[in-house]
Amino acid sequence: MPSVQIKDVPESTHAELRKRAALAHQSLQEYLRSWLIEEASRPTLDEVLARAGGRAGGEAPIKEVLKTLRADRAGR
Repeated sequence: MPSVQIKDVPESTHAELRKRAALAHQSLQEYLRSWLIEEASRPTLDEVLARAGGRAGGEAPIKEVLKTLRADRAGR
C-alpha cells in the first residue's frame, strides 16, 4: 500500500491534529488516514458542477448548487 509523507507542517497545526486524533481515540496516523480516505471519496465542486451541467432539464443557480452540496456533505 502506498504511503504519504508531509514535511514542514507548522507546529501549531501538528499539535491541533494530534489533539483531534486523541479526542477521536486514534493515533495521528489513523486520524489522518481516515480523514484522507473520506476527503478523497467526496466529489470535488468541479465534478459536481460537471455532472449537474451534463444533465438535461435546466440549470441551477450556483448559490443553490453550493447550498445543496454543503447540506449533503453536512448530512454524511
